Amino acid sequence: MVLLEAKHVSKRFGGLKAVNDVSFAVSRGEITFIVGPNGAGKTTLFNLITGVVHPDSGSIYFQDQDITKLAPDQAAKLGIGRTFQIVKPLRNLTVLENVMLGAFLRTSKPAQAEEEARGILTFLQMEKFLHLPARGMGLPMLKRLEIARALATQPKLILLDEVVAGLPTVEAIKLAMLLKRLPEWGISAIGGIEHVMQVVMKIADRVIVIDRGVLIAEGKPQEVVDRPEVIEAYLGPKYKEIGL
Repeated sequence: MVLLEAKHVSKRFGGLKAVNDVSFAVSRGEITFIVGPNGAGKTTLFNLITGVVHPDSGSIYFQDQDITKLAPDQAAKLGIGRTFQIVKPLRNLTVLENVMLGAFLRTSKPAQAEEEARGILTFLQMEKFLHLPARGMGLPMLKRLEIARALATQPKLILLDEVVAGLPTVEAIKLAMLLKRLPEWGISAIGGIEHVMQVVMKIADRVIVIDRGVLIAEGKPQEVVDRPEVIEAYLGPKYKEIGL
């Protein structure tokens, strides 16, 4: 069953067409990755889905509802969560308090928000950091905290923007294996990623490749990375040497 669908979506910023007539769909329980080089249009697509900006043309549907012109808070209330490439927690609050803030989207009761936050932090293997201030966290834990805050809003779909960027490969794979379990929580995911294709190959059900705002390929991961147009535009001729 389709959860999210973009139909012929385009967005221009001045003379730059950041997204050009892109159409795709994401099914319930699916983990999809949108991949492409820097500047391909991945973050712009995320901004269009979450209402940060609106398309110049085309439509976006979530659970059969037209969300093309919704504001970010309206998208969040419908069940679309999101992380950002640059993590910005409230550094003077504890890890637990940061996640509780996300939970307050669905409840006004502190006890319920705390219970929800604790469960999410346990899932992300962050129990020992609950009462530490966010300012003391290294990048691997800050990435997990960013995900935890988004999960606390109880999304049906979470958008993960460069979620493993800057992480050592070992940490990236550890986080990816946790994210692979999101469908167990009834959460679908769209990841945007430039590098670290090992993560994509391990957890993606489907891959969408965009280049200069244009969708050039989509399908199962291994099928997509073997396509000549994807190798030329994104992976490069030596991609097989790293064992993909």
